[in-house]
Amino acid sequence: MKDRRIGFVTVTGVQMSPDLRHAKIFISTMEGSEGGKEVTLEILNRASGWIRRELGHKIRVKFLPDIVFLNDSSQDYGEKIDRLIDEIHGHKDQ
Repeated sequence: MKDRRIGFVTVTGVQMSPDLRHAKIFISTMEGSEGGKEVTLEILNRASGWIRRELGHKIRVKFLPDIVFLNDSSQDYGEKIDRLIDEIHGHKDQ
């Protein structure tokens, strides 16, 4: 995709429905702000039809799933836990 508003995006996971007709694609972005992440998700979800068509050209499956992009917040959560642990250790040293 050649949209300059989208920065570096990593697909971190995919959840498929049991009938393989729906896919949740979890992404992580290098955007610093929460607003930048939301803009990236909005752009990707608006382009999901185009992305789905491109997938159809690349892979052969019985059904092409409907796709939705979601933010993977596990990295943010991990960083928050690391900060909290660092704070706890910092307070114990005093």
